[in-house]
Amino acid sequence: MAIEVVHNRFVETLAEQRQQGLLWVPVCLGFGIWMYFAMPVEPSTNWYWVCMAGSCLCLMFGFISRAVVGTFSVIVGLVLLGFCLSIIRAETVAGPVLGWRYYGPVTGTVVAIDRSSSDKPRLTLKNPTMGKISARRTPTYIRVSLHSDQTTLPKPGARIAIVGSFSPPNGPSEPSGYDFQRRAWFRTLGAVGYSRKYFEVLSEPEPNNWRVWVFRARLALSSELRKHLPVKQGGFAAAIIVGDRSFVDQTSLKHLRRANLAHLLAISGLHMGLMTGVVFALIRVGLALIPRYALRLPAKKIAAVFAIFVGLSYLVLSGASVATQRAFVMVAMMLGAILIDRLAISLRAVAMAAIIILTIWPENLLEPGFQMSFAATIALVVVFRGLKNVRWWKAMYHGRWRYIQPLVGLIGSSLVAGAATAPFAAYHFNQVAHYGLIANVISLPLMSLIVMPCAVLAGVLWPVGLHGVALWGMGQGISAILNMAEWVSGLGGAVSLVPQAPPYALMVFVVGTIVLILFRRTVRLFGIPVVMAAVLLWTQGHRPDVLVTGNGRLVGVMQDGERALNRKRGNGFAARSWLENDGLFFDQIKSAALFEAPNVDRFIQKVGDATIFYLWGKKLDLDELFDICREYDVLIAPQWRETVSGQCMYWGERELRYDGSLSFEDTPEGLKIETARQNGGKRLWNSYRLRKTRGI
Repeated sequence: MAIEVVHNRFVETLAEQRQQGLLWVPVCLGFGIWMYFAMPVEPSTNWYWVCMAGSCLCLMFGFISRAVVGTFSVIVGLVLLGFCLSIIRAETVAGPVLGWRYYGPVTGTVVAIDRSSSDKPRLTLKNPTMGKISARRTPTYIRVSLHSDQTTLPKPGARIAIVGSFSPPNGPSEPSGYDFQRRAWFRTLGAVGYSRKYFEVLSEPEPNNWRVWVFRARLALSSELRKHLPVKQGGFAAAIIVGDRSFVDQTSLKHLRRANLAHLLAISGLHMGLMTGVVFALIRVGLALIPRYALRLPAKKIAAVFAIFVGLSYLVLSGASVATQRAFVMVAMMLGAILIDRLAISLRAVAMAAIIILTIWPENLLEPGFQMSFAATIALVVVFRGLKNVRWWKAMYHGRWRYIQPLVGLIGSSLVAGAATAPFAAYHFNQVAHYGLIANVISLPLMSLIVMPCAVLAGVLWPVGLHGVALWGMGQGISAILNMAEWVSGLGGAVSLVPQAPPYALMVFVVGTIVLILFRRTVRLFGIPVVMAAVLLWTQGHRPDVLVTGNGRLVGVMQDGERALNRKRGNGFAARSWLENDGLFFDQIKSAALFEAPNVDRFIQKVGDATIFYLWGKKLDLDELFDICREYDVLIAPQWRETVSGQCMYWGERELRYDGSLSFEDTPEGLKIETARQNGGKRLWNSYRLRKTRGI
């Protein structure tokens, strides 16, 4: 009897979930995409055909059958489809990757200009030539940071020549760290480097290339904004209007990050929503003010069409970054729902946006921007949809409460969005901004009521030369935001760092929240223990005792809760990542002062009962190296190409190039060693031999 009751409840639950099957489509696709990226080896093309055939069969059977088996068949089919989409995307963007370090002349066409993390101008070059490297092995795109004192930058679309040092995109700074190699692969970026030489312009941009025209228009508009506004406000305005972050003041950027306002600089859902929302409201109100048109024309749909067009123009003019593309898809879905008389803001619209994005760019699933934007949107939709039936919330629309309802809604939106994105920010950036709610509650109204409306007004008045007044108003709003960020970031304990969580903690948390949101009635309560398990798992993480970069030059040793580094400078990105993952603020010089060994190029480090011998340089004979290998458990000699035999575990130049970064941790079972290759697997973006067998 009890089994029959459980079975009936199970069938009822499945029937309920079939009614909202659209919401489960991105979940299943996402799981299939995650399976692809979690594989230890790159699947062959045979996998693609088998999985695609299986997906088609499962989906056909699932749509024909209404039974329980049919439901699970659709789930399996969608998971396999997500897996296939990932394979297609990885093969589609395949391009040559530089296989070794290269120093010499390079020529290429300038297709992007931005700034590096060290605030140096950075150029992205398309279709480069690199000395004697054959065209088949030359990357499609390369990126070079300019470290010379040359003040002028090349025009967009110009072909330039420069001498620099280049290398393949770096792998993770530690085995469980962020994989820049993977990100570069899906952006067809095959080499990165720097140059201390002056560049030479070989040819001017092609006049009939529309991409070059858009690029030049972006930079011209950025220059015009900075001409009418002070330095700090102009850099901020250029970032939010045309996506040019090259002139953002670094001090202001630091304050924005500490105040949890750095998202204002990235053209994402907030900016796209405000831009299209202002246009939608202006056109709809404008038509409503003319009775002849208000009674005869569908003002709401006309406003939606204009808003979509403005959003598309904003997308193109801002450089069409991945975050902006994602934002436009979401906004277009919302406005498209208005055109077909559907609810504009709903979980179905969010699900459709997620399906489109995951179908076109499946790699976005692993990006913090994708996770945080959808987490915030879903949380806002769910919470405010639930508030519709709450008596006190409905009462706020009437009487004297209607005047404070927008303020309560704004505070609630900031609180909900902040709470939804906090786990993702802590996981990816190891940072929690304690006063972010205060900063967002004050800054978001300034963005929505002053900055963006003035930007739209400036665009309307630009052709007649009256845009100066609108830009002045925008500058006042930006100035207020920057002052707010500076004040909040200066408060005591504004930011705290959290140690890196275990790899699967975030996934368990996401599974728990999906159960809470998508299931109904008592079934959703099962999501609570899953979320609690994720929190418990989060607290069980341990940081490695010793870390070594992929080039072997930087070593970090954990000493009394502090990470001691053997270098005062160099490998700055890795040093920053290590310290932030440890839950510490970045200061490489201070961390280097903690290093106890007198010789940073040759030292012995104990990890439990094991000993690690580190040697930088080649001042020993090979026989002496053999003796060291017989005496110590681990030998790391990054500049040695020779093979060293013995009882020790050995990493020389070739071994480090293959395995990447290393971590060593003392455990009850003994010395635990992890490598970046071990965690990342043998994939297209990190294996030269695999690419060679695939003809890439």
